This record gives sequence, C-alpha cells and structure tokens, in this order.
Amino acid sequence: MKKVLIICGLLFSVMTFAKAQDGARKMATPEERAERNATQLTKKLSLTEDQKAKVKAIFLDQATAMTKMREESKGDREAMMAKMKTANEESDAKINALLNDEQKKAFAAWQVERKENMKNRGGRGAGQGTPAETKS
Repeated sequence: MKKVLIICGLLFSVMTFAKAQDGARKMATPEERAERNATQLTKKLSLTEDQKAKVKAIFLDQATAMTKMREESKGDREAMMAKMKTANEESDAKINALLNDEQKKAFAAWQVERKENMKNRGGRGAGQGTPAETKS
C-alpha cells in the first residue's frame, strides 16, 4: 500500500512539474498582448472607448512587430533589443499623442512603474533569457 501511495505521489509531482513548465513557456499572441495592455492602460488612464480602440491598434502593431523582430533576429540579441527599444519609443509617442494633459502625466507615471517592474524581474520579460544576458 505504501508503495502505491509513493508512486501516486511521485506521478502527481511529475505531472504538476511538467504542466508548470509547459505553462511558463507559452507566450501570448500579439492580439492577447494588445488587449491586455490596452485594458491595463484604460484602467490606469481612464481612456475613452475611442482612445482604447486606437491604443489597442497601436499595441497590436507593436506586438506584431516584436514577434517579427524575434523571428528575424536569429540570435543577434543586441540588434533585436535595439530595434525593440526603438519600436517601444515610437509606440509610446503615438499613444502620448492621443492623450490629454492629465492622461499624459498618468502615462508617464505608468511608464516609470513598468520600467521598475522590469528591473524587479531582473530585466527579463517573457522569453528574454537570463538577467546576465539582458544587462549592459
């Protein structure tokens, strides 16, 4: 009886570990990332429906471009990161152009918060390698 319980426990542990590993590797689609970012920004900035739609379109373009950059980089991490930084800055400028003065202040605060969150995760976003690889 003990052997059966031990085997069941080990089997359950292995299945749980395998599921956790599988879930950690799944990257959201560009559409899912755009929706998540637009919803988050809508809550933070109290965007109108029109602004939310435009912001979502900007985030979708950005997410699609990021996916393409990852595929084209072929291991050249530095070049990919430089392109992504430029793309992020362009998207932020487009979003900033849609906002009123009060929203611009909140957006700037959100950007600082987002940057701090990235630092707290060791500079690793989804699928971005180890902290040693991402630091300058």
